[in-house]
Amino acid sequence: MSRRHVLSLTAAARLMSLVMALLPAILAAPPSLTASPLGTYNIQSGSITTSGISSGAVMATQFHVVHSSSINGVGIFAGVPYGCALGLVAESLNCMLYPNLVVMANLYARVSTYDLYANIDSVNGLVNDRVFIFHGTEDSVVNPGSANNVETFYNRYNSQVYKKTDIAAQHCMPTDNYGGACDQLNSASYINNCGYNGAYEMSNYLYGGLTRPSGNEAILSNLIEFDQSEFFEISAPSASSMDTIGYVYVPTRCANGAQCKLHVAFHGCQQGREEIGNVYALHGGYLEVAELNDIIVLFPQAIKTPLSNPQGCWDWWGYNNYLYDTRNGNQILAVKRMVDKMTGFFI
Repeated sequence: MSRRHVLSLTAAARLMSLVMALLPAILAAPPSLTASPLGTYNIQSGSITTSGISSGAVMATQFHVVHSSSINGVGIFAGVPYGCALGLVAESLNCMLYPNLVVMANLYARVSTYDLYANIDSVNGLVNDRVFIFHGTEDSVVNPGSANNVETFYNRYNSQVYKKTDIAAQHCMPTDNYGGACDQLNSASYINNCGYNGAYEMSNYLYGGLTRPSGNEAILSNLIEFDQSEFFEISAPSASSMDTIGYVYVPTRCANGAQCKLHVAFHGCQQGREEIGNVYALHGGYLEVAELNDIIVLFPQAIKTPLSNPQGCWDWWGYNNYLYDTRNGNQILAVKRMVDKMTGFFI
């Protein structure tokens, strides 16, 4: 074989290695032609809140604890407490299935260490923040006893906790007009019709004085796709198990310049755009509440990655990096940058 052929084969091998290295990014959800840059809006001071279901619930509590000086309330549907996994997959299973085995002192120690080294905002920011907890009695994915751990965690920091745990709901986002049977596992969307508007009840507890929707208020054209790639400075979003596209709902008055509130809603595992399109954003109950009450809702989107995150969950056990639940966590940092742009200031 000639030297030229050897060099050609070497170059081909290098090219194949490069293609394989880039394959996860190539196979990530394709950019939408309709996606636009995320906008900046007239956000009311002190109005930023967050919520989520399942892994999204843990992401919401992580985002809340990390940025407690700016995030003023959190809604946790079928979740576990902050730091529960301690960066270990085995511990994450304990959190979900055996809440009585969770040593809460380990979680408090984690928070204290992060507070000491400024990896999170001061825990003083959690004082008097409102915390809404929902957990169905029939949940077979995350043990309903986890709700008590979440409550105990936030009571430690003198937050104002409301807990709703008396509905026979499976592992789901509860609504009063869409989804599967309340007490059945609906793996198609994990949204169940429980005759209970979870998005409204949560939002009303966090903000107070909201108008209850009838279910027809959302304006579909106000649900916008935006480019999440803008918020990653070094690598593609897929390297952090995030989609190139996210959703944001901008109520009509907010789009026209009115002062509005901001809520960040995290989907759960298998609920992202890659899996079910815009179903969670569209039918989770948020949009009707948002349109009636001038609340812009940001829906960041995660994706699955082979081996490390096969179900498209948010990072609550450290598959991205060991500082996943701090201000240096890949996903938390990206969502923070989104909120910074939307508000026009740094949280």
